[in-house]
Amino acid sequence: MPDCAIFADTGEEPEAVYDHLRWLMSGNVLPFPVHVINTGPLGDRLFDDKEARIPAHGDMGMLQRQCTRNYKLDPIRRKLRELLKVGPRSYIAPGTIESWVGISTDEIIRVTPSRQRYIIRRDPLIEKHMSRWDCTNWLQDHGYPIPPKSSCVFCPYKTNKQWQALRDGDPKGWARAIQIDARLRSEDGLAMFKKPSFLHRQAVPLGEADLSKVDNQINLFNNECEGICGN
Repeated sequence: MPDCAIFADTGEEPEAVYDHLRWLMSGNVLPFPVHVINTGPLGDRLFDDKEARIPAHGDMGMLQRQCTRNYKLDPIRRKLRELLKVGPRSYIAPGTIESWVGISTDEIIRVTPSRQRYIIRRDPLIEKHMSRWDCTNWLQDHGYPIPPKSSCVFCPYKTNKQWQALRDGDPKGWARAIQIDARLRSEDGLAMFKKPSFLHRQAVPLGEADLSKVDNQINLFNNECEGICGN
């Protein structure tokens, strides 16, 4: 049994994710605490913090990203040190922490070893050969709700189907994505990103993108480091 769960909150998740998180933390669901680290709102930090870059689309392809490392991985590792009561540069013996990550067999390409010697990474769903479908069936069989997909509402890794779901099912999240997309090409956006950038890979304003097109590419979340976002 884990000692705790840690959620690095960028402040930009869909409302359904926060509803599910509140349910998980309600006191009668999980037998261990959930620590929430507030690292955002990431959408505002994009325009004043070079370490907050997202993989937006430009005329030369996707831009380099820093968001996962600086707003997910590093805050989680700082919290681990806090829980261990050690300083930011204090030595931690190899294998001190066992970290469970919820990657299923559908996304096995996202499984990578921990880059920190003091952390042993485990992927319980991979160990049990469980796909996303297997997880859904298990949750339904045991009377649990199906958790919504976690990722920032404006994450450029979204497929057309995911953009459609955001537009049709989360008006607040869609409005936030439209706002961030437009700001990428505003004065402060151009000052930070240097060139016009877009959330959608068609490199047009998000509200003008043709979301009816069938996606013919691999899931871009497979390029996300260490499987922290998009679970």
